[in-house]
Amino acid sequence: MLGPPTKNHNLDHAESDDEALLDSSEAAEVIPDDPDHPMDSDDEGEQADGAGEEIELQNDSIAHFDLHSDSIFCIANHPLTSNVIATGGGDDTTYIFDVELPSPLLPPSYESNLSATGSSLEPITKLLGHTDSVNAINYTLPTGKYLLTGGLDGQLRVHLATTTGQAYPLVASAQEVPEINFLAPCPHPSYPDAFAVGANDGSVWIYQIDDQDKDNHLQVIQAYYLHTESCTAGAWTPDGKLLVTVSEEGSLYAWDPFGEATAAGITSSSSGQAVVALTAADQRFAIEGGLFSVAVAPSGAFLAVGGAHGMIRIVGLPLLNNPSSSSSKSATQSLRGGGAKNKAGGKKQASGPVDAAGSGSQAGQILASIQIQSESIETLAFSPHHSLLAAGSVDGSIVLFDSKNRFAVRRHIKEAHEEFAVVKVAFGVGSDEAWFLTSCGMDGVVRRWDCRGHSGAGAAGAGAGAGAGAGGQQQGLVRKWRGHRGEGEGGGVLGFVLADRGKVVTAGDDAVSLVFA
Repeated sequence: MLGPPTKNHNLDHAESDDEALLDSSEAAEVIPDDPDHPMDSDDEGEQADGAGEEIELQNDSIAHFDLHSDSIFCIANHPLTSNVIATGGGDDTTYIFDVELPSPLLPPSYESNLSATGSSLEPITKLLGHTDSVNAINYTLPTGKYLLTGGLDGQLRVHLATTTGQAYPLVASAQEVPEINFLAPCPHPSYPDAFAVGANDGSVWIYQIDDQDKDNHLQVIQAYYLHTESCTAGAWTPDGKLLVTVSEEGSLYAWDPFGEATAAGITSSSSGQAVVALTAADQRFAIEGGLFSVAVAPSGAFLAVGGAHGMIRIVGLPLLNNPSSSSSKSATQSLRGGGAKNKAGGKKQASGPVDAAGSGSQAGQILASIQIQSESIETLAFSPHHSLLAAGSVDGSIVLFDSKNRFAVRRHIKEAHEEFAVVKVAFGVGSDEAWFLTSCGMDGVVRRWDCRGHSGAGAAGAGAGAGAGAGGQQQGLVRKWRGHRGEGEGGGVLGFVLADRGKVVTAGDDAVSLVFA
């Protein structure tokens, strides 16, 4: 049996609403509909959703340079006048500017308070000629006489770094490779204005600029072709006698471009061209995924290479009878002890045969294998005056190792740049400054760390970097500079140089170079 009909409450409300409506004849004024008039509810909804909210960027810079129209991929400063900066970018352009010139804050597009905005630093000169991104830049040693630029177009261009005027005239160019990855000036006093080029085809080139030869300014001293994949990084020994390069296929070579190792009776048993040769075929050395960074100890006795999965290898170098040979030998001997375990990595040190003869050193021997970080080691740096090695990883961490204590971990800053890749680490040059490490990352932040003592050192000064991430707390953070876009917002810091009076000058993925002090 059917129940009573259900009452429609909505219908009742509609009827009562109709009764409450005014008849048009009773209204004092009839307002016509305007289809173009925005509804109040839409505006309120947008405000509630936070649309159009102003985003403020913290800016700690004292000056900026913003004439690049694309990412700044590389940066260098003059070896004698460190405030003169050269940058190369994705706009195929090189700029030179002086960071001593006064300029306040970020460009207008970055500032929420436009009244606080200053103009960009003025360029000394602008250099064109590349047809693809300028990927590498450096000044020659010892006087910075020439500026070198290398591009993804494979061009090598050499400009005279004039001290007066604004010309920086082109004196030589070459195009021997598809892409240039790095340019490394040689510090050898007998070979001024020599430098190395590493290319994406694996080749390594040694050039010297001869200003006496008007027909052939740019002279090839050596060319090497043992790497079978992209040559990712290179570094000279402090005396400039050997060049060390690494590759994506996992090989390491120490080259003797001037023949001084050969003259000293040092040769390699596995390569006729390199005095040290290690490849992935040696399982003790192999790092699956390749090598991406290299640094040579100040003594010249050993080097560090960094690769995929947080792997680091310490390898001995031959001693070439220089004044620091005795200290170099003691530094190498401190790493010996084939059966003992490496404190840093918890693994045994290699005790295989020496790959190159010479003064009883451990040249070519793997002295330590380390794995503390979880992702690729993108940057390595030795302190010039203290027994510290810093390693920066894609996992956002920085590790400090003690090279005099079998590379024991001095400090592990697990979130130095939060979860963003660490791009570069560098120690200061002077004895006091060499305790301080500067780092930059894809989070868009530059940080400075006090590396004295162990993990608790420098905590008292951490207040200067207020707002540090968990990794910075109690880890020696003393300064933190912001101003670049980062954290996945089309930014990050792709490099920096240390200029005069403690200034840090950056290369931004956001096409801006900032000056911090």
